[in-house]
Amino acid sequence: MNELEQWRKDPLVIKLMAIEEVFWLNPHIDSFKSAVRMLSLHEDDVKDAEKRLERFAPYIAKVFPETNQAHGMIESPLVQIPSMKQSLEQKYLQPITGNLLLKCDSHLPISGSIKARGGIYEVLKHAEQLALQHGLLTVQDDYSILDSETCRDFFANYSIAVGSTGNLGLSIGIISAKLGFNVSVHMSADAKQWKKDLLRSKNVNVIEYEDDYSQAVEEGRREAEQDPTCYFVDDEQSQDLFLGYAVAAFRLKKQLAEQKITVDESHPLFVYLPCGVGGAPGGITFGLKLLFEDHVHCFFAEPTHSPSMLLGLLTGLHERISVQEIGLDNRTEADGLAVGRPSRLVSRMMKPLLSGSFTIDDDKLFTLLKELADAEGLFLEPSALAGMLGPIKLVQEGNHYLKANNLAEKMNNATHIIWGTGGSMVPEEEMMAYYRRGGTIK
Repeated sequence: MNELEQWRKDPLVIKLMAIEEVFWLNPHIDSFKSAVRMLSLHEDDVKDAEKRLERFAPYIAKVFPETNQAHGMIESPLVQIPSMKQSLEQKYLQPITGNLLLKCDSHLPISGSIKARGGIYEVLKHAEQLALQHGLLTVQDDYSILDSETCRDFFANYSIAVGSTGNLGLSIGIISAKLGFNVSVHMSADAKQWKKDLLRSKNVNVIEYEDDYSQAVEEGRREAEQDPTCYFVDDEQSQDLFLGYAVAAFRLKKQLAEQKITVDESHPLFVYLPCGVGGAPGGITFGLKLLFEDHVHCFFAEPTHSPSMLLGLLTGLHERISVQEIGLDNRTEADGLAVGRPSRLVSRMMKPLLSGSFTIDDDKLFTLLKELADAEGLFLEPSALAGMLGPIKLVQEGNHYLKANNLAEKMNNATHIIWGTGGSMVPEEEMMAYYRRGGTIK
C-alpha cells in the first residue's frame, strides 16, 4: 500500500473527501524560538522589504493618488466589528470572548485585495534592481523619478508574467503596466470575467485557460523560461512575495498599539486567514510570529472543495499531494482560494508555525457576506469571508488547543482578527448578486 492510499484511510482525510467541514490542529507546531532556527528567512529579510516599500512610497503616492493620504503606503484599516460579533454569537449560540476585529485588506488601494502587498512588492523589487543596474536610480534618490517617459521606455524592454486565479494577477498587472513593463497574466478557468476585463483595460495581456490554477502557473513559468527579458512572479515558490506579505505584520503591530490593544502572555492574539496557495497567509503568519512569538495563534481557512494547504500539512506530503488525488474537484466560488496543491516554500515553513486550519462550505461564504454587509456595512468578496467563523470553530472544536496552551482562562482578554482579503474592486452589480445569493441560502 502506497503512502497516498494509507492517508485515504485517515479519519480526517475521509471527511475531506466527503466535502465535510473540518477543524484541524497542527501537531507539529513548535515554540517560536525553536522554530525560527529552522527557517530559511528571518526578521532582517522582512525589515529589508519594509525599507524597500518606504523607498517606493513617493512613487506610489505620485502615480496612485488614492494613496496620498497614507503617503504612498499601501495599507488597510483595522476595524472593530461588534455588530457582526453579536450576529455570529446569536446564530451559532456561541459567545465570542474578547474583541473581534476585521483587517480590511479587502479595501487596500490599487488592486483591492491582500495581493496588493506581495504582488506589488515583488514587481517593485524587480524594477528597482533593473533601474539600479542600468544607472536610472540610486537608493538615495526620490523614487518618484521612476514616473517618467525615460523610465517607462526602459521598462518596456522587459516583460513580466504571472499565473493567477484573479487577485494576484490584478496586483501584478496594474503595477507592472504602470511602470511600463509588458505584462502577461495567465488566468485559470475560475477567474472572474470582470477581473480579466479590468486587466485588459490597463493594457495587460490576459491569457485564459480552461484548466485550474496549476496550469495557469505552469504556462506563465514556461513563457518566462523562453524569454530572457521576462521575469516570472512565481506564486508557488517566491520568497519576495512572501516577504511582501510579511511586512503587513509590522504594520498591524502599529495599528494594535494605536488602538491600545495589548498582545502578550495574558492577552493572546488569534488571527484567521483565508488560504489558497499559501503565500499571503503564510507571509503574514511568519511576520506575526516574528513580532509576537507564541502569543499569536494563526489559523488558515480554506474551501471544502480546495483544502490544499490543510491536506499538505496533515499528510506531511506538502506540495507532493493535490486535492484532486483524494477525489476533490478544486471548484469553489472562492475563486482566489481555488488551488489544488500548496506552495512548497510556504507549506514547509508553516509546519512549525501554524496553529491549525479549518474548511468552510461555499454557501456559508455567501451567508456571511450578507451578514457582514447587514451588520457593519462592509462588503467583501466570498473568498474573503473564509476566516469569519474562526473564533466560533476555535471554541467549539479547538478546546483541546486552548487547554494545552493555557489559553482557556485568558480568552476574555483575547483579540480575534479576521483577515478580509478582497472585495472593494468587485463591480457593484456582481457584489449585489453575491449579497442576494446570501439571502436565499437556508
